[in-house]
Amino acid sequence: MTDKLIIFDTTLRDGEQSPGVTLNTDEKVEIARQLARLGVDVIEAGFPVASPGDFNAVQRIAREVGSSMEGRTGEGRVNEPVIICGLARSVEKDIRTAFDAIKDAPRHRIHVFLATSDIHLEFKLKISREQCKERIYEMVGLAKSLCADIEFSPEDAGRSDREFLAEALSVAVAAGATTLNIPDTVGYNTPQEYGSLIKYLREHTQGAEQVVWSTHCHNDLGLATANSLAGVTNGARQVEVAVNGIGERAGNTALEEIVMNVHTHPHAYPVHHTINTRLLFSTSRMVEDLSGMAVQANKAIVGRNAFLHESGIHQDGVLKNKQTYEIIRPEDVGVTTGNLALGKHSGRHAFKTKLEELGYGGSALSDAQFQQAFVKFKDLADSKKAGVTDGDMHALVADVRSSTLGGNGTSATPEVSAAPVTSPTSTELPEDAHDLVDPATQRFALRHMQVFTGVGITPTATVTLYDAQRGEDLTDAALAKNGPIEAIYSVIQRITGLDIELLNFNVSATSEGQDTLGKVAVRIASRTPSPPDAEGSLTAYGAQPKFTGLATDVDIITASANAYISALNRMVSHDSADTRASHKDRSVNI
Repeated sequence: MTDKLIIFDTTLRDGEQSPGVTLNTDEKVEIARQLARLGVDVIEAGFPVASPGDFNAVQRIAREVGSSMEGRTGEGRVNEPVIICGLARSVEKDIRTAFDAIKDAPRHRIHVFLATSDIHLEFKLKISREQCKERIYEMVGLAKSLCADIEFSPEDAGRSDREFLAEALSVAVAAGATTLNIPDTVGYNTPQEYGSLIKYLREHTQGAEQVVWSTHCHNDLGLATANSLAGVTNGARQVEVAVNGIGERAGNTALEEIVMNVHTHPHAYPVHHTINTRLLFSTSRMVEDLSGMAVQANKAIVGRNAFLHESGIHQDGVLKNKQTYEIIRPEDVGVTTGNLALGKHSGRHAFKTKLEELGYGGSALSDAQFQQAFVKFKDLADSKKAGVTDGDMHALVADVRSSTLGGNGTSATPEVSAAPVTSPTSTELPEDAHDLVDPATQRFALRHMQVFTGVGITPTATVTLYDAQRGEDLTDAALAKNGPIEAIYSVIQRITGLDIELLNFNVSATSEGQDTLGKVAVRIASRTPSPPDAEGSLTAYGAQPKFTGLATDVDIITASANAYISALNRMVSHDSADTRASHKDRSVNI
């Protein structure tokens, strides 16, 4: 029997350190739920001491996700709740704050780190090697007095003196560490060097047999996955990963690459995993949509070209036998190849079956979200000549999630009126289907829009928004020099009275053809600085919240307006107590 490989996911901590990425609390909780369903063993939920908002996000994940067993039971599954982990520097306040954030999870862990390379000790920490070991013993010991499960990471281990590193790790074990994580902080090592380092440390650290050895590799030289696997070959039994490989600089080791390497080569690595690989693609899409970090087309495992064959020779081989050029079955990672085509005559049962096939079964969508998605699906099916594709379905789910994830620290799923009872196989929508979602659950909703544009014409836009707070429709118009989108966004700002900075705008097609569904994603921030609270925490942390919005429509102008309004609704409902620390203040190098 092979050893269990512990999958430690740091998408919500190190992954969120990707430049330009800031997830609000609801988005972090939603991703955490998906990671738990996926079957990861540990979720590093964040850096609680960074700000009150970061603390609240970690605490909510501990309370709402920590006890969930959905998708985690059965043969080949982990069969226990996920461990919720909080990161802490070797500082008493950090460690106590991390414990307070995670303690409500049935299984929780404190992750303590301290640099051990001479360059960090001399120039950053300004302490000696002996002082470093003393601090490790004191701070790991403090963490152990609060929590049984303690992970210690020597920052910049890849450039640390091996003998001293073994001494420092021995101190951590003596103080109570149960996992020793060896980071290649700057992605400098080769697979041979990193594998050799793991082997050396396991042989020269006192108490090495009492702990789990872990890898944490960065992708600066494109070797994160190779280095992590070299560590596994040399005795590591935990790998720290992020979905899509997102993270600081060039990113972290990609979760999907590690899992599918072990999955595809069961005899090459002395370990097995308990991940539900069929959820890899839907998890990848969720992280892509909520983080705004697009997955490159040729990305291994989850890129849109991963299972496409352009070469005639390859196409011929695949048609005769898929194994000629496919080492992984697409369906094993959630890329469907079924023949269930959906169209305007498809009913709820077929729609639900397709969602389950794409990885959105169970509680991935609430009843309200399912209803909203079905309404959008029927509208799309009526407008498309071709059938609704899997890409369209993924985009519809992303759209619904974007409109129902609030920014105030609570679920923003719309209240749904009682719908008329219909057969599960019915292809008809209730007459009031489009009215079932209560517009009052969002501050602003698009009522009407008219746009004039063209060559040699100054673009103008007239927009009517429903303001739920005032209970009335508001109409205004604007013109712009740079096209219809600028005109629309300008008039929305005029109506709402908000001064908004557009940080990112992305439009893409979900399938082929002129009637394809367009998906628009935006990220915005207020140009007006947020006032500090009574304790001045915002000033202390330099936070300026950012908000994302996503929408789909066959008309990309309409999709652009709705994506902007979705982000704007998050902005106006934002609670200052939920404000996250700035990217700089919550980023730590491990």
